[in-house]
Amino acid sequence: MVFLEKEQFLQVVAATPLVSVDLIVRNPAGQVLLGQRLNRPAQGYWFVPGGRICKGEALADAFKRLTLAELGQQLDYTKARLIGAFDHFYADSVFGNSPSTHYVALGHEVYVEQLGQLPQEQHDAYQWVSVEELLNRPDVHRHTKLYFLSGADGAL
Repeated sequence: MVFLEKEQFLQVVAATPLVSVDLIVRNPAGQVLLGQRLNRPAQGYWFVPGGRICKGEALADAFKRLTLAELGQQLDYTKARLIGAFDHFYADSVFGNSPSTHYVALGHEVYVEQLGQLPQEQHDAYQWVSVEELLNRPDVHRHTKLYFLSGADGAL
């Protein structure tokens, strides 16, 4: 698995799409876990947890790494259900207003009985919300809402 230096990653973001795993985490009540994003893109919005897949990293390994980093516990990829691939286009990036960012996000639904202490690196607050509530809130990012809209544009 390869993590790029800042200048290399800037070139990648400017020139190519990134591939990510987004985690649609549901609890026994059917609610969805959202985190309020600390970083660009989508800074300040409520969003599902997730992250990039690294070069040389198998999808199942990325899933394990990302669930540990984003949820505080490692989940097995075989417990997830792929709901689809989605284009996420942003005008900004982790580097600021430029370059823009394009993700191909692989949405995976997982069910958890409970979660412990959630990491604060990417999100500074978390909440469980119903699908109806997240679809009606202006502070939930459009790309998160698309995971719950049948036939939504954005799905590949």
